[in-house]
Amino acid sequence: MPDSADRKRAAVTRLVVLLVGIKLLLHVTAAAVTPYEFHRDELLYFSMGTHLRLFHMDFPPLIALASELLRQTVGVSVFTYRMLPALAGAGVLLVALATARALGGGRIAVLLTGTAVLSGVIFLRTAALFQPVVFDQLAWGGALYALLRLEQTDDPRWWRWLGLAGGLGLLTKFSIAFIGVGVLAALLATPRRRALLGPGPWIALGIVLVVGSPSIAGQVALGFPVLGQLEGLRGSQLARITWSEFLGTQPLMLGPAILLAVAGAVAPFVDPRLRAFRSVAIACLTTFVLLGALHGKPYYAGPIFPVLSGGGAVWVEGLARPRVRAAIAWGLGAAAAAYGVVLLPLGLPVVPPAPMARYAAGIGVTAATRTNMGGRLPLPQDYADMLGWREKADAVAGVVATLTPAERERTVLYGDNYGQAGALELYGRRLGLPPVVSLTGSFYYFGPGARPAGVIVALGVEPDEVETVRCGSLAVGPRVRNPWGVEEERDVPIVVCREPDITLRDLWARRAPGQ
Repeated sequence: MPDSADRKRAAVTRLVVLLVGIKLLLHVTAAAVTPYEFHRDELLYFSMGTHLRLFHMDFPPLIALASELLRQTVGVSVFTYRMLPALAGAGVLLVALATARALGGGRIAVLLTGTAVLSGVIFLRTAALFQPVVFDQLAWGGALYALLRLEQTDDPRWWRWLGLAGGLGLLTKFSIAFIGVGVLAALLATPRRRALLGPGPWIALGIVLVVGSPSIAGQVALGFPVLGQLEGLRGSQLARITWSEFLGTQPLMLGPAILLAVAGAVAPFVDPRLRAFRSVAIACLTTFVLLGALHGKPYYAGPIFPVLSGGGAVWVEGLARPRVRAAIAWGLGAAAAAYGVVLLPLGLPVVPPAPMARYAAGIGVTAATRTNMGGRLPLPQDYADMLGWREKADAVAGVVATLTPAERERTVLYGDNYGQAGALELYGRRLGLPPVVSLTGSFYYFGPGARPAGVIVALGVEPDEVETVRCGSLAVGPRVRNPWGVEEERDVPIVVCREPDITLRDLWARRAPGQ
């Protein structure tokens, strides 16, 4: 007969499985029923996969590798693309639950932790889209969990796991550097700094550099384009983000469960039972302050919260007074669950545009519909960025159909931004369209291609903006309208440039990246 401790462990294990199952069910269902199409960024990552050059890319290539793997194995659809982030989101939840268990948490701590991650809008949204963000969250969580286990066990194998998490993070986003600084601060601020004299940390660093070497090699080969990307981001989006906005948006993303994360950051310094969690708290606090000081977007801090919530939940479960413990645990859990249900449409793209716009206006949370540039939309920007792409590709296909067979043999499509170019490339493969080029972002590094461009069909370029290229004749095609899109996607032109006076190769040579 199993003893009481065994029964409790089995019950907690079943609870963990249930919570992870709920997470997966939410995202699989959302992917199956969503009324939206591919996100602008997903179109880019599809193109990055089809132009995959592992050690010669301007962006950490894990997302491109994943895209190409999906394309080659299960095919390209909204549903298949959303399965991988769903699994990664379940992994984020599992790391948070494992943190609570490692700190001695039982059913209450596991349930609170699970509720915090399941109800957080940020964790719903990131696991619903094929973007690097959720994989970044998983890498940060893995690194913080390895740091905790290293502190608890002093087992040198955890240095290798820390290095692997960091290396996968470097393959995903360069923002892994922020938690890297946080981990270093934690080492220096605790007795663990003595380990810097031994091989463990340097083995971890070596693993990071080896696993993440494709990201580093791409930057070296292409002249460090990340610096230009950061400068552009700082000038267009980050400069307007203040400390008040950075701090004020965190409760919206996390809901009442932010109190658990705060407890997880503070409790290790006042509760001896959580002393082993102190290094994790220092790493998270350092990273949070660093992101705020550098005007980071509020969601950049998201990866620290699942693990912190696990620590906070264990602290709540360990409160000495049973009535106080029960009141906080059940009150906070119920509030977080209710918040998650009410704001579920902000996290999962399942409500069609018109009722979603009414819902967004009704709840009055203006931050939810603010664009990266500070403007306002009827829909959250992610939702607006999932509409209208197929219509653009169909409109371009209609224009291409009017060309003669000889013209089509010499035709190249041009997209004025990466969403337009990505839509033409993804849908164009199904529609039998000519190859796609663009001078914007990653497409610049894909190059001009090999086809002679006797005809250029350009999407998103106004007739009076055709300055770099002189055309033998310039025809104006239809305009593609999308009332739900972001401003630059609501009324998009198509033009046809015949007999341009410059080759694409010369045009690429004339332009600098990002211009």
